[in-house]
Amino acid sequence: MNPAQKALWYIESHLGQPLTLDEIAGIAGVSRFHLVRAFAAATGFSVMRYVRARRLSEAARALASGAPDILSLALDADYGSHEAFTRAFRDHFGVTPETVRATTCLSKLKLQEPIMMDSTALDHLSPPRIATGKAFLVAGVGERYNHANCDGAGIPNQWQRFHQTVGNIPGRIGNVAYGVCCNGDDAGNFDYIAGVEVADFSDLPREFSRVRIPEQKYAVFTHSEHISTIRRTVNTIWNHWLPQSGMKAADAPNFERYDETFDPMTGNGGLEIWVPVKE
Repeated sequence: MNPAQKALWYIESHLGQPLTLDEIAGIAGVSRFHLVRAFAAATGFSVMRYVRARRLSEAARALASGAPDILSLALDADYGSHEAFTRAFRDHFGVTPETVRATTCLSKLKLQEPIMMDSTALDHLSPPRIATGKAFLVAGVGERYNHANCDGAGIPNQWQRFHQTVGNIPGRIGNVAYGVCCNGDDAGNFDYIAGVEVADFSDLPREFSRVRIPEQKYAVFTHSEHISTIRRTVNTIWNHWLPQSGMKAADAPNFERYDETFDPMTGNGGLEIWVPVKE
């Protein structure tokens, strides 16, 4: 497993929290020395330079959208004061946060986009089990994506928001979490909901998304590697296994299933990928 891939996943899914090189190296399962060299070789960045560039870039986007409180942005970016944040922002972009907020213009800023995670096909994919899944309801944090650009920071950041708000979802059933892909269109757009099973939607606050999962036949794959490599497994399922399987994809939501063995802090523990199929 590539330590840089683990580090990228952890950084993007914990960007709004304090991060240290020791902590990131621990998640990647290597020493600081190893991670510094592996990350630089893979990305061209030092680890903490990438963290800083990503945080400042997200802060710049918020400022251009009219964020009123610069101190809150500073704290979210792990700067202890308005002054320290302004100094770092000006050193990085050549302008002050106030200027970006006043002009609402990002075109002259060199923003650091998320480095894409590896989605090449696997050499080997373990055969799935075939199961009939029950009908159930999922509620959680939803976002709209396009398949062409969903491999960056969006989904890891979405899971971070889910873990911060899951306690506000009423009627939760069990401890399993779901990442549901649904409402796809011909342009490659789809909704992704990071959520949990609920008893009903009657008391669900408006800020949460919802989806009904029908009773359905599924091919169930086990992804036992680190979460950062999930795109490789998904790519292999849809572009290699499914065309050769004799089955067809059913028009129903597909989802990831995260039980108690998955650790959202480290990305380890594995998960299942449930793909709706028909003969």
